[in-house]
Amino acid sequence: MRREIVDAAWDIAREVGLTQITLRDVAARVGMQAPSLYTHFDSKMAIYDAMFGDAWTDYESTLPPLVDGLSADPRTAVHQLSRHFYDYAIADQPRYQLMNERLIPGFEPSPEAFAPSERVVAHARATVASLADVADDEFLIWFAVIGGLINQHFANDPGGTRVTAVVRRAVDMWADSVGLPLSSD
Repeated sequence: MRREIVDAAWDIAREVGLTQITLRDVAARVGMQAPSLYTHFDSKMAIYDAMFGDAWTDYESTLPPLVDGLSADPRTAVHQLSRHFYDYAIADQPRYQLMNERLIPGFEPSPEAFAPSERVVAHARATVASLADVADDEFLIWFAVIGGLINQHFANDPGGTRVTAVVRRAVDMWADSVGLPLSSD
């Protein structure tokens, strides 16, 4: 039942936005009255928490095949990592917003829900470190560049390709700034 409730909340978020989720609407989707939701979640924030953990766990599950196919060429590998997250993010705006923006007043993920995001970032940091000597602030800038492109896509080109078309160039600019050699691929 918890899975059905979370899925219903995602469906509502995709239809009307994250901030428009109501317990009444979620309950109606799963065939119960709103007070009955408290049997499974102690609050709407708890549903958001489950959604947050769900989103990061889902993204984390996409990493093994990506890592298995990473190029040995550092610049190409950074392009693969960047594009993988970018494509995942633009495929589902509410999911990206919950994962990476703070749209819900008062929402802060629990340590349990936050754990997959910490593992993903640590894994990305270790992967990038295995490719090149990149300082923590340079790693943060890389994250910010990709996040900024995603935000531009949603704000100014939803469904379009204008922003997507510059992802490679933006990653190359970052790679140049940190001294990654040009791709041999």
